[in-house]
Amino acid sequence: MRSSASLRRSGPSHELATRRSYIAAPPDAWLFGAVAILVGIGLVMIYSASNVTAYAQHLDTAYYVKRQFLWLLVGTICAFCAYRIDYMLLRRFAPYILLAGFIGLLLVYVPHIGVRINGAHRWIGIGSFSLQPSEFAKISLVIFLASWLSGREPRIDITRLAKGLVPACIPVAVIAFLVLKEPDLGTASLIVMTAAAIFFAAGARILHLAAVSLAVLPPLVIEVARNATWRTRLFAFLDPWRDPQNTGFHIIQSLYALGSGGIRGVGLGASGEKFFYLPEQYTDFIFSVLGEEWGLIGALGVLALFMLLAFRAIRIALAAEPFGFLLTIGCTAMIVLQAFVNIGVVTSSWPVTGVPLPFISFGGSSLIVDLIAVALILNVGRRRRISSGR
Repeated sequence: MRSSASLRRSGPSHELATRRSYIAAPPDAWLFGAVAILVGIGLVMIYSASNVTAYAQHLDTAYYVKRQFLWLLVGTICAFCAYRIDYMLLRRFAPYILLAGFIGLLLVYVPHIGVRINGAHRWIGIGSFSLQPSEFAKISLVIFLASWLSGREPRIDITRLAKGLVPACIPVAVIAFLVLKEPDLGTASLIVMTAAAIFFAAGARILHLAAVSLAVLPPLVIEVARNATWRTRLFAFLDPWRDPQNTGFHIIQSLYALGSGGIRGVGLGASGEKFFYLPEQYTDFIFSVLGEEWGLIGALGVLALFMLLAFRAIRIALAAEPFGFLLTIGCTAMIVLQAFVNIGVVTSSWPVTGVPLPFISFGGSSLIVDLIAVALILNVGRRRRISSGR
């Protein structure tokens, strides 16, 4: 068996030189099952984590889970369409898809379309329904990069720095900059990490990726230093007990919740932290309530489901043609990296970034985009590759 490094080096560029044939295949049942279970856990946990707040704010304990169920219906329809289309069409329309994502990020500043909440321009919406364009920009960028880097006549050589990796970073930098200015440091960092995973899979050298990272580090540090909120979050991550009633409150309450759960948890619906102790208990910090109610066993079970998703998706990627390979890698990285960043935040292993837990946290835009990403992975898996002559 070839090493992972040789598999990466023999990815898209190698496959272009290898004659392959394809057969239709059923959707990956393990991947579909893992996502279905995660979505089910999400509905249960949104109700459990939000019922107290929902009753206090709306006199309806099921207010948030009802809204999430509506978003799930929308996401399921979108995912079904993404699964049924010929995903190779996305390659042809990739520049226009990226342009749509770019326009969406600009619309947040348009009066009567953009929605400003707590000083942040992150949403567009009508009435009580809103969408977060940065979520859709993530997947549009994944589709564009997968298309650009898998061309039969590549315009760039990703193994080169000045004429390869640097030009490929330009659309990433533009999208990440617009998201950063909303401001949304968490989503911007995930966009960069997802792009880095695609570049690595496409054959970019680790030293080149490290050089680009070092080049963007100084302006990023300056930007974080200029933003009081981000600076406070960083210091709170380093020492949450320095200001336990203010900057460190989120992290400390999250650790209390996880510690209270023990091995088996306190029982579904029995969380004490959701009674206005833990902020954002049904969005960014829903994993804390899950750990409190389901214990270490439940938390590890959720981690195992995300690992299963990643494993099955990578199997699909390795059996795909070049565009499908990079598209699957990008969609997988987008979901799994966000999951581990969110879990890192609630366990005080990562600075507070404000990103939801895929499939589980309350939020329509994130759920729709994640379901579309999974549908595209399953779509790629429908075309199973076999070597000619076998």
